[in-house]
Amino acid sequence: MRVYERHAGEHGELVLRGDAEHFEIISNGVFLMDTRAGESERLLVRTALGRVARPSSILIGGLGVGFSLAEALRSPYARKVTVIEREPAVIRWHATHLKPYSGDALTDPRVDVECADLLSWLRTSPQTYDVLCLDIDNGPDWTVTDANAVLYEHAGLDLLARRLRPGGALAVWSAGTAPAFESRLRERFGDVSAHSVEVARGEPDIVYLASRRPA
Repeated sequence: MRVYERHAGEHGELVLRGDAEHFEIISNGVFLMDTRAGESERLLVRTALGRVARPSSILIGGLGVGFSLAEALRSPYARKVTVIEREPAVIRWHATHLKPYSGDALTDPRVDVECADLLSWLRTSPQTYDVLCLDIDNGPDWTVTDANAVLYEHAGLDLLARRLRPGGALAVWSAGTAPAFESRLRERFGDVSAHSVEVARGEPDIVYLASRRPA
């Protein structure tokens, strides 16, 4: 498999590699995502949008290969989509190698891409959203960096809840079941469900979906 780019970021090495058909993003030697399928990434957004009547404002944590962003823009109600991506290289790749997977999404006037750490951004931004979609780790039990773990604890869920408008929906991607996280999610939010997507190898991907408990 050919290495197209190797980037030294704040959180370690990021590599974009691929063959004649697909690309993969590798972080510090750990596989993050590829362009082979994308069904669970699309489901992440689709289930959250389906939970909200008219989701005009959407926040996506993690640009990845662009599947989630492209799905959000398919909604007829999406007036504003904010993407938080902490790696400049990933954003840059969507102008070149990964552009076919996000299309012209980064130039869409509804889209605002912020190069920032999601946790830090959530702590400082006053904005609220109809939908929050998180896909920055391999799951609550397998974070890319140790600092991300707080997002899936009680304090992180409280922070996410404060960024949701009444009736809003939170969707979290995971490469497998995370029972302890699901339990915390049920404690903090009202309506919670888990949606599985079969993959070629290993256990299914999981999308956890929760609605904000009324005030």
